[in-house]
Formats: sequence, structure tokens, C-alpha cells
Amino acid sequence: MNGRLVLFSQVVLVAILSACPAASADSPDAEKTPTPSALEYINTSFENASPLYWETDDDGVVHIRLMYDLERSSPNRAAGHWHFQLQAPKGSDLTLVLHDFDNVWNGKPGSPVSERTICFLSTDGKQWRTITTEKTEDNAIKFAVHMPADSLYVARLEPYRLSDLEDLEQSIRDNPLIDIRPIGHTVEGRELEIIRIGNPQAPHRVLLRARAHAWEPGGNWVVEGLIRRLLGDDEDARRYLASYCVYVMPMANKDGVARGRTRFNMLGKDLNRNWDQPADARYAPENRALESWIESMIARGERPDLMIDFHNDEGGNLHISRPEGDLEEYLRRMAIFEQLLRQHTWFTEGSTAASFHNPGSIGEGLLERYGIIACVQELNANWIAGLEDYPSAKNWELFGRQLCEVFWRYFDAR
Repeated sequence: MNGRLVLFSQVVLVAILSACPAASADSPDAEKTPTPSALEYINTSFENASPLYWETDDDGVVHIRLMYDLERSSPNRAAGHWHFQLQAPKGSDLTLVLHDFDNVWNGKPGSPVSERTICFLSTDGKQWRTITTEKTEDNAIKFAVHMPADSLYVARLEPYRLSDLEDLEQSIRDNPLIDIRPIGHTVEGRELEIIRIGNPQAPHRVLLRARAHAWEPGGNWVVEGLIRRLLGDDEDARRYLASYCVYVMPMANKDGVARGRTRFNMLGKDLNRNWDQPADARYAPENRALESWIESMIARGERPDLMIDFHNDEGGNLHISRPEGDLEEYLRRMAIFEQLLRQHTWFTEGSTAASFHNPGSIGEGLLERYGIIACVQELNANWIAGLEDYPSAKNWELFGRQLCEVFWRYFDAR
């Protein structure tokens, strides 16, 4: 009886299984075979490479997770720099998705990417080309790359590294019009310098700062273009330097640039904030170094007549901040400067509204504390409307060369 029951049960089970349709490859119950990715490795072992990790999904898409910079004693965080090297077989195709752009600024959510965000590719880290990206619904960016070789560099913008600055300084150091002077050190001990171009006895003085935020290389390319133009030893270059001398802090956040960070210094300080008070030498030695240099210039009767802090963003506006007080002369001078930018450079974007007020920024702080005509010049990271072209080292260097004429006319208009 037991044997018959077992046999009956087996027959019933076979009948049931036979009645069930087999799972097809398209059935939700079918186990999907993962699509292998051609990616072999993502190399971040070089200067300015961004900290990240990655994983590949079942469709072979490579998901890259960026690491946030965190601001000291604040909920603010920032990720917006990427620079890495893909390693995969020549001729292969990869789809990449970059994540973690859920930034927090002034305590509020914000994103550094949009439908306009572009990206740069290079096989040798020297010659770069632009590609567009797709912004996803979850605030990531997606793009495909074809591997023209077995390695390919990918970057947010055309990089300017510490080694590029060192090459520039080495090439100009022996010029009699150049003085490169140490003024302090970064958190990690890297030397900070001021580059003087021209005669310190010239009637006027311009102060420029680049790279307070590590992800923003545009200012470095502008400064290099300007320096090389002023050293051109032609009639126009001599005319410029007869009117003004330029002082440059070429890379304020050297630690962040070396380590591939986005915004803050290595102790979590924003180098474009807190300029409404004396710099904290412990946490922001980069700002203290520049502040001390400015104070020494003023003590010698050589106050800078104009200061510009270069940055990158997705707008490209001239930031004219308006603190409390009598701003009539400041706004008059800024109106002249903006008009000259429009007439003699590719700048077309415009300036901030009359209500704009950015407490603690270097433009506002130097005006309030030292009476220096100062502003922040943002450089659009996605598109140069005046050239109808993408931003690049070549186009930013052009802007730097054009600024030489702007400065001359600015002081001539006084």
C-alpha cells in the first residue's frame, strides 16, 4: 500500500510539472546572464586623480562613485571633480555612469551637474577632446566611450596639475620681468608663492588668484595665457607693463589639486569663505598666507588696485558682491571693468544682480577690510557663448591674453 502511494504521488508530480510551461529566456522567472564589461581597471594612481570606487551591473554598465569633500563644522559637502584613467582592450566600448552629485551648499541640496555638463577624453593626458553627457533622473551623468587605445583618461575639464604649474614657473623663472616669491605653505606643507610679472614700481597693481577650489582649472589656464602675453616683449606688452604690474597666486588649493579633490582644503575649509574676518592660520593657512602678503603690500604703500579671483561654474558670470556701505565708486569701477570685458574679450555672460551679496567671499572681504576693488570671475565650465565653443585650455589662455588689454584700458579710464 505504501509503495502504491509513493508511485501515485510521483505520477501526480510529473503531471503537474508537465502542465507548467517552461521558463523562456524572456520570462521574468528566467535567470539573466550578466553581460560582461570590457573594463579591466580604473587607474587613479596619478596626480589630480579623483578618489572613487566602481562596480559593474548585470548589463555591463560601469557605475563610478565619487567621494565627497566635507566642509569643517558644517553639513556642506561637494563632489564635482572627476579625473581617472580607464584601462580596457583597444576597440572596446564602455558605458559609464558617474554618481554622487548630491551636494549640500549653505545647508541646502544642490547639484554640480545638468543637461549641459560636458566631459573631456584623452589618450595621453595632453591632447583632450570634448564629449557631451546625459543627466539621469537620479542626478547621475551617463556617457559612452570607445577605447581608441588600451587606456583613456577621462576628466571633468581639461586638467591643470601641479606639474603644469611647475613647468610654467621653470620656463619663466629666469626672465628679468619675473619674481617668484614664497609666501607660506598649505595644510600638507606645499609651498605657496606669488608670481610678480613686471616692474613693482609701475603705477598700478593687479592681484589675481586661481584654484581656491581644486576642481576649477580654468583660472590656471587664464593666468598662464596672461603671463606669457605680458612676457611677449612686443610693443603692446611693453605698453601694458608700463601701466601696471601683475601679482598672481597661481594655485591656492595645491593639496586639493594634487589629491583630486573638489572644493575644500585638507582641513575642510573653503578658501573662498571667511574673508570677512582674519584668516585662521591653523585650518586655512593658504588664506593666511595671502592675507599676510596683502597686508605687507598695504604697509609698503602698494595696495592692489584691482583683484580678481578665478573660478569655474555653469554660469560664467562676473560676481560683483554688494556688502553694506558706500559702494558708489566700487560699482562704478566694476561697471567699467565689465564693459571692457565685453569689448575686448570673449566674455558675454553678464554680472550678478543688484541684490547679490556673498558674505565672506574674497571679493567682498577684500573690499570691506582693505578697500581693494575685488570681484570673482566665474568661467563657464560647459560652453563659451562668445566663441560658440566648448571651454578648453586654448580658449581660456586666449581670455588671459585678452585681459592684458582690458587691464590697460581699465587703468587708463581712471
